[in-house]
Amino acid sequence: MNTPTFSIITVCYQALDTLPSTMDSLLHQTCNDFDYWIVDGGSTDGSLELIQQYIPSFEKKGIRLHLSSEADKGIYDAMNKGLKKAEGMYLCFLNAGDSLYADDTLEKIKQTLSGSNQPDFVYGETIIVDKNGDILGNRRLTAPKALHWKHFRMGMRVCHQAMFVKRSLAPSFDTKYRYSSDFDWSIRCLKSAKNILNTHLIHVRFLDGGVSKTRMKASLAERFAIMRQHYGLVPTALRHLWFVVRAAWFKLLHGWI
Repeated sequence: MNTPTFSIITVCYQALDTLPSTMDSLLHQTCNDFDYWIVDGGSTDGSLELIQQYIPSFEKKGIRLHLSSEADKGIYDAMNKGLKKAEGMYLCFLNAGDSLYADDTLEKIKQTLSGSNQPDFVYGETIIVDKNGDILGNRRLTAPKALHWKHFRMGMRVCHQAMFVKRSLAPSFDTKYRYSSDFDWSIRCLKSAKNILNTHLIHVRFLDGGVSKTRMKASLAERFAIMRQHYGLVPTALRHLWFVVRAAWFKLLHGWI
C-alpha cells in the first residue's frame, strides 16, 4: 500500500463527548490520502466503543483508522506513541474536540504540496469554536507570513494543531514537560526545517476550553524554561518583563485597576 500523504494523530482519554466532531471532520474529507491514529489512554466512558463504530465508515472510504488503548504517562508520552506508529509523509496532531476547518481542508493542503514542492513544515491559521461548534473568533496570535523559529519568542505564534510536519523531521516530545512540550517540539521542528510553507489557509477549528489556574501557572513556568533554553535567559526575562508592563498598562487604560 502506498505511503499516505498525511497521518492525523488524536490523543485522548475519556473523550466520548468530544471525539465525534473530530472523527466526523476527518470522515467527511474530500481527500482520503491519510491514515488516522487514535491513541487512547485506557478510557472507560464508552469512547472506545464509539470509535469501533466509526471504523467501517473509514474503511469504506479507503482510510485506515488505527486504535490503541492503554495507560500512558501523560499526553506527550501518548503523542510519542502515535508519532512512532504513524506512516504518513506529514504529521498533524488533532486533539479530541478539534476539527479540520472544512471538508476540503486536506485536499487544499495537499494541492500546495504538489510536484517537487515538499516543504519540511507546513502551517496555517486557526479559528476558535465552542463545544457546539459555533465560531468564537480568530486565535489571538496570528501566524506570521513567513515563519521562523525565533517568532516563538513572542509565544505560540502558530497553533500546534495547524502544523503539518514531515515525519522524517519530527523529533520525539520531551516528556519532562507536562503541559508545554508541544511548544518546545514546535521550536525544535522549526529549527530543523529548511523549507517552511504558509498555506494561507485556515487549517483547524480549535475547541475552546478552560484551563485551571494551577495548570496555567505550571504551563507558563514550563514555557519560560523552554524559552530560556532556546533563546537565552536575559532576552527571555526582559521579554517577560515587557509582557507584564504591557498587560498592566492595558488594564490601566481600560479602568480595570
